[in-house]
Amino acid sequence: MATPLSDTSLSPLKTIAVVGLGTMGTGITEVLARGGREVVGIDISEAAAAKSVATLEISTARAVERGRLTEQERADVLARVRTSTDLAAAAGADLVIEVAPESYEIKQQILRELDGIVRPGAILATGTNALSVTRLAADSAHPERVLGLHFFNPAPAMKLVEVVSCVLTAPQAVAAVTDLALELGKEPVAVGDRPGFVADGLLFGYLNQAAAMYEAKYASREDIDAAMRLGCGLPMGPLALLDLIGVDTARTVLEAMYAESRDRLHAPAPILKQLSEAGLTGRKAGRGFY
Repeated sequence: MATPLSDTSLSPLKTIAVVGLGTMGTGITEVLARGGREVVGIDISEAAAAKSVATLEISTARAVERGRLTEQERADVLARVRTSTDLAAAAGADLVIEVAPESYEIKQQILRELDGIVRPGAILATGTNALSVTRLAADSAHPERVLGLHFFNPAPAMKLVEVVSCVLTAPQAVAAVTDLALELGKEPVAVGDRPGFVADGLLFGYLNQAAAMYEAKYASREDIDAAMRLGCGLPMGPLALLDLIGVDTARTVLEAMYAESRDRLHAPAPILKQLSEAGLTGRKAGRGFY
């Protein structure tokens, strides 16, 4: 018996559901809507869904002010987005992108439910940046249609999209989402399934070492950041970047990477746990390393 993805070529990915309307999910929704796609934003929280729509309204209004959208284009973008608190709203989607919290339990539950909701030819993409795509796919009824689609924050501004495939992924699913990323004006890179993939796999080890260096009082936060900005030509120092990403988010990503790799480079520096538990999570809290 043929797999759902092996009979015919995939239909164009025109209707896309985004599950999880936090910062990343909202950013991805904006990218898709501005790229001409019909988007169904889904979140179990009505408040999160409402906040996502409000954020999209503000962001597109700002784009009009800057001359990047006309008023009519803005109206069209907003009209292409609808929200729901019911996963069943993804039934007509060609592609579902889940950006739920970094938890196997949560993501596997969502993917299992989607197995019984979406049509056979739909693609299921996980937005994880640290968990195993292979493990998530293997738990699905149709693992060949599951892959990773990792956008970077803020999604409307960042060009990179990592397209993550594993041994279970159908090549035509990879080709379809790669084409989509290109049509959205992004730069897709094809990567295998390993903790952190390429960008975060390299970045978070570096950020972790910077936090450990600061914790050991080897150098001040300002001097650590200045060394990397002025000596390596980076636009932002590592401790300032941790504040931007969110100290708690960085800790979660490192913990997930360490659980998979057992590489000491990814064992979170104790200061990340201390700051997270104190609520000093960076810019979003008004205080972190700075």
